[in-house]
Amino acid sequence: MNIPALRRIPVLRGQEAGLVGVLVVLSLGFGFFNSSFLTTDNVRNVFVAVAVVGIMSVGECFVIIAGDIDLSVGSVLGLSGLCGAYLMAQGMNPVLGIALGICVGAAAGLVTGLIVVFGKVSSFIVTLGMLSIARGLTQVISGGLPISVSDDVAFIGQGDIYGIPVQVLIFLGLVLFGQFVLTRSVLGQRVLAVGDNAEASRLSGIPLTATRVIVFVIGGALAGVAGIVYTSQVGVAEAQAGIGLELDVIAAVVIGGASLSGGRGSIVGAMLGAYLLGALRNAFILLELSPFLQQMSVGLVIVLATVFDQFRQGAFRRPRAALATGAPQRPRRFLGFTLGRSA
Repeated sequence: MNIPALRRIPVLRGQEAGLVGVLVVLSLGFGFFNSSFLTTDNVRNVFVAVAVVGIMSVGECFVIIAGDIDLSVGSVLGLSGLCGAYLMAQGMNPVLGIALGICVGAAAGLVTGLIVVFGKVSSFIVTLGMLSIARGLTQVISGGLPISVSDDVAFIGQGDIYGIPVQVLIFLGLVLFGQFVLTRSVLGQRVLAVGDNAEASRLSGIPLTATRVIVFVIGGALAGVAGIVYTSQVGVAEAQAGIGLELDVIAAVVIGGASLSGGRGSIVGAMLGAYLLGALRNAFILLELSPFLQQMSVGLVIVLATVFDQFRQGAFRRPRAALATGAPQRPRRFLGFTLGRSA
């Protein structure tokens, strides 16, 4: 199946179709050097490896499309998983403990969103602060000691249903639901509109404040889900869980086609971006290549995806026509900061 054919699939458009093509080429290339890469078991292993990052990337995608960014998802993952495990260790019903753990993540997102919107502070700065706050809270609650989880809870991260890992089913289910919300719901259309032009959205009657707060709540709640999945996967909750994962999450969203300026993105694209990162790491392990080269290759993919995003927005073209005709201009944003004006 070629790239034009892929574009005709309703959920695959633009960069998503290109990512599928890249994944096919890379898979064939890596499979040529190591036949194990193309096996069903290995594909399953890659999905298991990226499930946690993929779950968080669904929430992060909403935040980035709305024109903001959340750097705290890794720490919120650790806090949510630890709170859920702590409550269950105190005798709370596992279902209620899991629900409250996810609520902790949603609450962190709510606090972040309220500060960003009503405090009129850059989301970059606020979420950087929340990253440290959430990490500190995990240390205070745990005292630096790991908390074990029961076998019933461990099933979420270690069990399978008809041969498919439970965490992968959760990941794919959230991708499908998130894509539906983004493309087929009023909330999704509002998120896209706010990210594309916040002022025009406000003048059109879109509840700008509520929409921006909601995307942070979604991001926090899904970081909470990822925290429960991660904790059940490793069997213990620890204060260091999730360190550095926010970078992988943002990378997956950007590689998947989301614009850091807001207004553009896809949940399916974020899933493909997460899988691409996982496939690269998996291939380097199978080919027994240096882990330093692995880190360089992931960084290179992120940079290329960002440059491609800027090229797609016309950042490298001089806006002569717009300047000559006096066409209206609007501020361009990057990581929550205004970068200047462009046509």
